[in-house]
Amino acid sequence: MKTLTIGRAAREAGVSIETVRFYERRGLIEQPPKGEGYRIYSPDQVARIRFIKEAQQICFSLSEIGELLTLRADPAADCSAVQQQAVAKRQEIHRKIQQLQQIDAALEALIAACPGSGALQACSIIELLTLRASKPASERKSRRSDRDNSEQRSIG
Repeated sequence: MKTLTIGRAAREAGVSIETVRFYERRGLIEQPPKGEGYRIYSPDQVARIRFIKEAQQICFSLSEIGELLTLRADPAADCSAVQQQAVAKRQEIHRKIQQLQQIDAALEALIAACPGSGALQACSIIELLTLRASKPASERKSRRSDRDNSEQRSIG
């Protein structure tokens, strides 16, 4: 069986040593026993690290990845549990896309309203950001949630 130091395991998994240690602290991978004064990682641990990175690439959180790893290790687990997690993640991504589209539209309007040249005092983008920054966070959040709620009503 091939054994690897943390540096070699990290390289083979395509992550940094700190990432391996972070996964260990989070309980996503087990800290291996020490060999001759240093920890020895197995190819299975490298594969597990790669699995974690792949799941992160499609936006699963570390806690969600922990659940996937638990399911993966359970011989009695059903694929439907994984599918449910994937469906929920996709719905979350769609909500984020919608939010980003709203941000994009707001930025487009700001850019269109900005003169694009001249004195900075005439910049409508700076003016709006300064105005919003002068209000308490609670007021900004309540106005944002009011706007989001009205947008949701108009969409739905």
